[in-house]
Amino acid sequence: MGNKALNRKVCVAPMLDWTDRHERSFLRMISQHTVLYTEMITTGALLHGRDPERFLKFDKQEHPIALQLGGSDPEAIKTCAAKAAAFGYDEVNLNVGCPSDRVQKGRFGACLMAEPDLVAECVSAMAQSGLATTVKTRIGIDEQDSYEFLHELVTKVKDAGCQTLIVHARKAWLEGLSPKQNREIPPLKYDVVYRVKQDFPDLEIILNGGVQTLEQVEGHLANVDGVMIGREAYQNPYILAEVDQRFYGETKIKDRSEVVDQLCIYAAERVAEGVPVKSITRHVLGLFNGLPGARAWRRSLSQNAFKPGSDESVIRQAYEEFLDAGQAREVA
Repeated sequence: MGNKALNRKVCVAPMLDWTDRHERSFLRMISQHTVLYTEMITTGALLHGRDPERFLKFDKQEHPIALQLGGSDPEAIKTCAAKAAAFGYDEVNLNVGCPSDRVQKGRFGACLMAEPDLVAECVSAMAQSGLATTVKTRIGIDEQDSYEFLHELVTKVKDAGCQTLIVHARKAWLEGLSPKQNREIPPLKYDVVYRVKQDFPDLEIILNGGVQTLEQVEGHLANVDGVMIGREAYQNPYILAEVDQRFYGETKIKDRSEVVDQLCIYAAERVAEGVPVKSITRHVLGLFNGLPGARAWRRSLSQNAFKPGSDESVIRQAYEEFLDAGQAREVA
């Protein structure tokens, strides 16, 4: 089991091709308490892939961390959840919210909302791992978007042993919209998520969708138990800097310069293991968003991290260029 208790007041959403181990390690440098989630990993990748450990591997500083699974076969889910427990994850989460065509062809993601009994079977299978077992879902799919439809799903996953539900406050269209459009076009209905909490007070309900500020987080916490931040945490990661103080009782906010120092140490360790530094720097472009010199930071990393032989020094160089550009704008 992991080494930190789960307090899901603030979480960062699982995001495909974004929340890999390097992104999670970077976010952990900013916030010690925010709960982090892996990208969705399919049961097929873990059971039949050439290198399943590549998907499961994480650094101990990433705790608290959850593994999100994509799948619909209870036996496969059971085996993969056991693997997650063996690797030391703090939580295993079932994806019942992704609307992409590729995911639907595998019979998992948002299309599973139409099969609540199967979702319940998967939850029961996951729970055998001994890990905290959670489900991430939408509020509906296609024309099946009544509150009664959602209520039935919540009831069945609760009865199967799930105590924490993460609800993206939009429904999903399984045809006609891209995954990106499904994150933006269906209207946000926070009141539906609030109602779930009212009707299931014993469940921990985490709200997801459209959250961009910590003030919004505070507002939602008056109605639910936790809030999951998605794209904003990736594009503007320093939004997490105040999380530990505002929501977890810490007294110190980490300065960006401290984050850069830790980032250089982390990059040096990974480069020594054979990891290209560009695999790390692609995740940190937004660290200085909104500040004078932010463009110089992004430009420097983008130009230098892809050069042969690049190492952690490109991060230090980018930081110096950020400082120089910022000072030049102040003088101007």
